[in-house]
Amino acid sequence: MEFFRLINEATSIAIAGHIRPDGDCVGSCLALYNYLLENTENKQIDVYLESVPAAFSFLKNTENAIQTAKQNVTYDLFVALDCGSIDRLGFTEELFLGAKHTVCLDHHISNTRFAEYNHVEEDVSSTCEVLCGFLEDAKISKETAECLYLGIVHDTGVFKHSNTTRRTMDMAGRLLEKGVSSSKVIDDSFYRKTYMQNQILGRCLLESILLLNGKIIYSFVSQKMMQLYGAVASDLDGIIDQLRVTEGVEVAILVREEGVQHHKVSMRSNGKVDVSKICCMFGGGGHKMAAGCTMNGSAHDVVNNLSAQIEHQLKGYTTE
Repeated sequence: MEFFRLINEATSIAIAGHIRPDGDCVGSCLALYNYLLENTENKQIDVYLESVPAAFSFLKNTENAIQTAKQNVTYDLFVALDCGSIDRLGFTEELFLGAKHTVCLDHHISNTRFAEYNHVEEDVSSTCEVLCGFLEDAKISKETAECLYLGIVHDTGVFKHSNTTRRTMDMAGRLLEKGVSSSKVIDDSFYRKTYMQNQILGRCLLESILLLNGKIIYSFVSQKMMQLYGAVASDLDGIIDQLRVTEGVEVAILVREEGVQHHKVSMRSNGKVDVSKICCMFGGGGHKMAAGCTMNGSAHDVVNNLSAQIEHQLKGYTTE
């Protein structure tokens, strides 16, 4: 397999994920890092990520191995995980471009195949599931299994999204056999919220608006609100999914103000709308049921543009 040939030949390896790392990104990066650390010798292995949410701090090497600034190193191999395009690498893009060989393992339908070697499984739940299929089961430790399990849990919404397959459940079961505590991983990283996070969730639900005869639910988070609560982007995790389960809704939209006339958009679908297609139109990407992008203009303009595309898809929707 080309992936492991490149790993075996490399003496220096960089591992990195996308900007604003989520559970699947952090889980896959740390899983590969721990696996290589435990099963290889005489290699420099560095993992790069932006600030990791505190909820993931129980994963092995979260606090002492992750680097948030690039080193002046030319790597033999750069492995990009859960990253759909080169610009999503953020501060590690320069290291990627300077590496002798590059690999991308991913599951996003919008992946641009930007690496020398690309392995993208679009019908798989998560990058952690993709990676789990590569690793030798007997060499996966409990700590590595925790990382993989966390990524699968987060990208499947605790096994309830439509991307959960029999293969997903089989792999999750194999990871549990390594000693992973399912309740600990799910509660500590997915459900548990701080008081401040619950306050923001409450405001987003209270101030949400229904559009298109209840087919769209929309909520807006301003910079002023983020500053009031002392919140960071990761504190909004889970809000979009709570909006999505509102009765009668086909698409949930969460818009976060990042600057003047500049917004980060998260979208979730209940099946009839392909939100990845919409986000790709605005320079973003993701999956049919979950995607995101950044957009310029007022929040009103952003929602109007997205709503028009959602309405267009719903008008053309037919059951098969």
